[in-house]
Amino acid sequence: MTQNGGPLVVAVVQFPGSNCEAETAQALRAAGCRAEIFRWNREPRELDVFEAFVVGGGFSYQDRVRAGVIAAHEPIVGRLVGLAGEGRPVLGICNGAQVLVEAGMVPGLAGGAVEVALAPNRMTRDGVVVRRDYFCIWTHLRLGCAPERCVFTRAFEREAVAALPIAHGEGRFLSREPGLMEELAAGGQVVWQYCDPDGSVRDEFPTNPNGSTLAIAGMSNPEGNVLALMPHPERASWLRQVPQDLPGRYGAERRAAQGDVRRLESAGPGRKLFESLAHALQPVG
Repeated sequence: MTQNGGPLVVAVVQFPGSNCEAETAQALRAAGCRAEIFRWNREPRELDVFEAFVVGGGFSYQDRVRAGVIAAHEPIVGRLVGLAGEGRPVLGICNGAQVLVEAGMVPGLAGGAVEVALAPNRMTRDGVVVRRDYFCIWTHLRLGCAPERCVFTRAFEREAVAALPIAHGEGRFLSREPGLMEELAAGGQVVWQYCDPDGSVRDEFPTNPNGSTLAIAGMSNPEGNVLALMPHPERASWLRQVPQDLPGRYGAERRAAQGDVRRLESAGPGRKLFESLAHALQPVG
């Protein structure tokens, strides 16, 4: 299989109800990857020709039962589990993150078991619930692990702060097992945490926009080649996508670029996730 004379290296997996596949493929291409949209009803073994995979956002199977659980039982996800086990990178964005969690790929401690949940949003302030369910807003994230720990963060500096939007109703990382999240953080599997524009992690709304344990926004498997990320990097891959009124560095850059088409078309804060993958896929030597 070829595209523009070269091998297809990244499959963007689409399920019924997915709605972010086109912009995800575009963001991958802007970062230097070749990408193809791969629909759920193709033969799972056709995934074998790809070097990496992105399961994009949306509402697979209308989020029936709970978000991501039906898609997680599709045959192509079973094949993704096997290919991830061989070391191939897999990124799940929003609904894609929910699919990876429901498939047991993240945190991936017990080989296919569902070990954490992405529960309905429940935002608290001073111990009081102030909001629930679907929420769409731009957030700031701080890198919570060493950049080299995860395939999708190697282009970032240590403790980097990025700005990405969220748009979900079920994105609250939690576990019924006491201490598990702290163990995952200590082991470098908590990749991104919600923070203030200055990088301060706070557990209360609105800094923590969904009530996630430890303000977790993204979590990896132990090997660091699979990442479940609730915010949307494809919606922040160009500077023009950043809101002008966003606090912090990226809002200032967006305001400074007003009227300058070249600067507006430059990379946004989400581009480095895809550039990290592109670098990882480059042949050695």
